[in-house]
Amino acid sequence: MTTITGLGLVLMILMILVGGKQGWTAFLSLLLNFGFLYFAIVLVAFHVPPLFVTVTVGVIILAVTIFMGEDDLRTTVTAFYASLIVMAFLLGLIFFVEHWAMVQGFGTEDSDELEGMSILIGISYLKVSVTVTILSTLGAIAEAAMAIASGLTEVLENHPHSSDQQLISSGMSIGRQIIGTTFNTLFFGFFGGFLALFIWFIGLHYSFGTIMNNKIFVAEMIEILISFIGVLITVPMTAWVMTKRRKNIIDNPTKIK
Repeated sequence: MTTITGLGLVLMILMILVGGKQGWTAFLSLLLNFGFLYFAIVLVAFHVPPLFVTVTVGVIILAVTIFMGEDDLRTTVTAFYASLIVMAFLLGLIFFVEHWAMVQGFGTEDSDELEGMSILIGISYLKVSVTVTILSTLGAIAEAAMAIASGLTEVLENHPHSSDQQLISSGMSIGRQIIGTTFNTLFFGFFGGFLALFIWFIGLHYSFGTIMNNKIFVAEMIEILISFIGVLITVPMTAWVMTKRRKNIIDNPTKIK
């Protein structure tokens, strides 16, 4: 048994013990998302247009993450619609930022590993970087959308006559409570993953200006900042979608048409 297999079994057992049936469903959704990500890599490697792969796989991953993470359709449908809108907005923003930043491709730190290999693979590195960035933001977007939608569903259950303005205000209030935790999760995930690179920078006496202009560092910073922006946009967007669907939620206390 490999280490990864052993840790995977431990994770599965703990998720079932703690979450029960929902924990098992969440574990299956994790496996499915991994499979779809691997499938996306294969499609891009076979020269399927990366942007088409991004949109298709992104929608599937959002659907799997949201609908397998919660049984209440009042919450999941709202979160899914909001996540799709945010993903569409971020896709345009990422394409513009990546084109302007020009950080796609490999950095000088990759030269040893790439020595003797050809990087002329016939695929646009810009489109690949857009694909990587948008797929890396989906988890944070889905998590924020689910938290806001779940909270607003409870608000409508207890106060069905709340105005749209009150509903949006409640959504913003819930969003303020999760933003800090989400940002810290994203930041420390980025810092932990790049600790070895930071040690490299210090060991080679990189100046602050050199670090801030390093292609690999800037590419990862763009990913984390786009994730931050995605979470911030998700909060009011989910609240707005909830106001548009409030009649269905109030009229159907257990399921949505």
